[in-house]
Amino acid sequence: MTKRLYRSDDRVIAGVCSGFAEYMDFDPVAVRLGYAALTLFTAFAGIPFYIVAWIVMPEKSKVI
Repeated sequence: MTKRLYRSDDRVIAGVCSGFAEYMDFDPVAVRLGYAALTLFTAFAGIPFYIVAWIVMPEKSKVI
């Protein structure tokens, strides 16, 4: 079975970070904290990335 990247049902805003965490087998809290830190240290460059990922990544509950 191939791994697919989906937005997770375990969501805080849109499930993007927890979807990445499930895909990479990481803790969702660690991914969220890493995303927040990178967003702050890159002059908020993570915000457009999150919005694009929100649009592009399908929801897990709608696909499966």
